[in-house]
Amino acid sequence: MFKAILIDKQDNQQRTALETIDESRLPEGNVTVRVDCSTLNYKDALAITGKGPVVRQFPMVPGIDLAGTVEHSSSDDFAPGDAVLLNGWGVGEGHWGGLAEKARLDSRWLIPLPTAFTPRQAMAIGTAGYTAMLSVMALEKQGITPEQGDVLVTGANGGVGSYAIALLARLGYRVVASTGRPEEADYLHELGAAEVIDRGTLSAPGRPLGKERWAGAIDSVGSHTLANVLASTRYGGSVAACGLAQGMDLPASVAPFILRGVTLVGIDSVMRPGADRLEAWRRLGELLAPAQLDAITRTITLDEAIDAAEELLTGRIRGRVVVTMTEQ
Repeated sequence: MFKAILIDKQDNQQRTALETIDESRLPEGNVTVRVDCSTLNYKDALAITGKGPVVRQFPMVPGIDLAGTVEHSSSDDFAPGDAVLLNGWGVGEGHWGGLAEKARLDSRWLIPLPTAFTPRQAMAIGTAGYTAMLSVMALEKQGITPEQGDVLVTGANGGVGSYAIALLARLGYRVVASTGRPEEADYLHELGAAEVIDRGTLSAPGRPLGKERWAGAIDSVGSHTLANVLASTRYGGSVAACGLAQGMDLPASVAPFILRGVTLVGIDSVMRPGADRLEAWRRLGELLAPAQLDAITRTITLDEAIDAAEELLTGRIRGRVVVTMTEQ
């Protein structure tokens, strides 16, 4: 038996509760993991509250991230006792996920836990930090260097935004942070932001082209915000799009692309090949210090996760939330 958050649906009504579940109910997979820590991501909060169409089948255990120890394995890649990490692959959406004490998974979804991090530290990073690293790597691949000018980070108080700021600053970029919570400016400056702007300057419908302001950007917001980010990107600049907090639409013009040669790079972290994952986590190990992880992270227990999901969606949580399976 193990504890898990279970989402079920009957008569078109969703019910989410912390339950004790028999291990025989775990889905198919060739590796069984004792979960040490998971996280609470925006996608997890949507699934838990039912406020977004995240869950593809019921019942479902949410949690798109996990770190833990292999208990049983029929895979040649992992053996009992191995420390492992998972991000994405549809776990927590179509396959039972990490907000549980046990998980049964496909070995192809796992990578070894990087030696630079404890399970808690890896989950403090989670999909948010991993996505931020992929976004930074995309800007680097496009040739965006610190010498070319500012890099904008939208959704700056969120998990992806917080890590994007910390990583970019560590690499020497001058970071402009866009947030709807100006009272958190000190926090953003501590992460490394050189300038903080109000998200209201980007979130409303704008013009096809604006003043050239930044050489690159990492956007986790989408919709009008992403359109305005593109419109104010400098000639030859690049924007990494990795989220949709404002919406999935893109009410933009082709003007930034054909008049300024701006590049829009899509960042998928869910189905990313293993080699990219390993490289992103290697870079994270080089660039992030434990003190930074502590500054960005709040730790809760599994029985607190349902209430915390509501807090996250209403913007009352900054940075990352680690969910531990043991009492604090």
